[in-house]
Amino acid sequence: MKRNIAIIAHVDHGKTTLVDAMLKQSHIFHAKEHVQERVMDSLDLERERGITIMAKNTGVYYGDVKINIVDIPGHADFGGEVERSLSTVDGVLLLVDAAEGPLAQTKYVLRKALAQNLKAIVVINKIDRQDAQALVVLDKCLDLFIELGATDEQLDFPVLFASARAGIAKYRLEDEGEDLTPLFETILSKIPAPSGDKESPLQMLVTTLDWDDYLGRIAIGRITNGSVNTGQTVAVVTPDRGVLSAKVSKLYQYVGLKRTEHTSAEAGDIVAVAGIADISLGETLADIEHPQALPFVPVDEPTVTMDFMINDSPFAGREGQFVTSRHLRERLMREGYTNVSMRIENGPTPDVSHVSGRGELHLAILIETMRRQGYEFAVSRPKVILRQGEQGLEEPMELLTIDVPQQYMGTVMEKLGARKGIMTNMENNATGSVRLEFEISARALLGFRSELLTETRGYGVMNTLFNGYGPYRGDLPGRPSGVLVAWEEGEATAYGLQNAEERGHLFIGPQCHVYEGMIIGESARPSDLDVNVCKRKHLTNIRSSGADDAIRLEPPRDMSLDQSLEYISDDELVEVTPKSVRLRKRTLNRQERMRQQKKQQELN
Repeated sequence: MKRNIAIIAHVDHGKTTLVDAMLKQSHIFHAKEHVQERVMDSLDLERERGITIMAKNTGVYYGDVKINIVDIPGHADFGGEVERSLSTVDGVLLLVDAAEGPLAQTKYVLRKALAQNLKAIVVINKIDRQDAQALVVLDKCLDLFIELGATDEQLDFPVLFASARAGIAKYRLEDEGEDLTPLFETILSKIPAPSGDKESPLQMLVTTLDWDDYLGRIAIGRITNGSVNTGQTVAVVTPDRGVLSAKVSKLYQYVGLKRTEHTSAEAGDIVAVAGIADISLGETLADIEHPQALPFVPVDEPTVTMDFMINDSPFAGREGQFVTSRHLRERLMREGYTNVSMRIENGPTPDVSHVSGRGELHLAILIETMRRQGYEFAVSRPKVILRQGEQGLEEPMELLTIDVPQQYMGTVMEKLGARKGIMTNMENNATGSVRLEFEISARALLGFRSELLTETRGYGVMNTLFNGYGPYRGDLPGRPSGVLVAWEEGEATAYGLQNAEERGHLFIGPQCHVYEGMIIGESARPSDLDVNVCKRKHLTNIRSSGADDAIRLEPPRDMSLDQSLEYISDDELVEVTPKSVRLRKRTLNRQERMRQQKKQQELN
């Protein structure tokens, strides 16, 4: 007896916390075992950002029934993880915040689940919030199902009210909640058991790849038909290499947070298979005598592209372990093997690669992961991928949802109006904030998140959802200000920075090492300005060397990786190393930049 379910929700609506409670109440852990919060967020970046990036498998027992659980990312930028993982389950738990209601990513993940005809259980989570309005949110969930074209059977979804943090679930709001028993019982009664014939020839679609230093590549997927045993010779049906043979060296299933080794598995089990060195996503493990392939779930195409290139700044090689074009290309190709929603292509020169993903966050996570692994490189400004449609040039469009206090509503509407956004809905929330919904091009949103936080004093919250391609909306306003560019290589001094501060806002502080062409601040004027931040006071009989102690500078603006990617222009790059994130001009030499500007002016 088994059930396969996925937990889907918008970012920060409590998916991983609910999995924590299910694991603890199913007595997977030892009574004295220390278990950290959000235990399924195993990656450092997931714990830091509070989001799920990679889909993960776990399993719990309720009575004699094993429930295989897939924790799926809630962000559309990781849509490749969502689509592949949903193909391994028979039903979903749709988790919705009792105060915020369905948001952009709720709509995205639910649409994918309904398209695969999966049975849904709606769980209204965080009912213990002071601003919770569970029944109103339930009505919005019903409206969302209708909007997405759910069938009559899908509209007849069971509903539970829960507090994942408290570890309780109940059938009605007025009930006394004690534990998650109602949730487990509903899963058993409403989610169908896995279909498939264990007597038929083996078929298993590889939906996820993992890596082990001792076992090598590990293929993860659900056995659709038949059974598999350790030591069995199987066929690997590939789309481009034909049918290959391989031997299963290890076979694992998921219980709690661990992969437990098994000697056999059958139809309906979610398993991890080791021993097949060159297995790839979308390939089928089949019976050696009946090698029949399974159809692969299509994945949405990338919408944003960036250039990855070697770092050629004067500081190249000082902080990174892997700095050559060979290292960079091998790492990107390895990412392309396991991340089906990311596309890696060769650039115009051997040291440049085009990397396309589902959004800025998708690519930013890759960049952050690589720098933590010791890679040093440079990246260009993100650009949307345009295409030719029936009506001409088309660009990716987004549905933008913004929650903002009422006093900032006018400012937000003004900013988005300049970016050619079209407002489609506005509603007041019980908390005094306003929810604004816009249809806007993805190109117009590049760099908008940091601007929104600045204009709303950090209170604005935005969520986006890919809404297909639409007509190209023409030129959009660029960055309104220029940048301050370092004149020479050296160490920035308080005296030099004080002079530069009069011309804009600084990104660096004293004793920071700079080089010619490095961006050290934002100019107060639309044009770029070269400044000498390494300039020192000349010592005289009157001035002393300690005179700089009296200089008072404004705290520099700390530019994170995400902010840097949003900030730069087309003629600028972000230099990424394990220790630093720097902004720089593509052409570092000042005289060469001036010649290029002069040529551009003559052409215009």
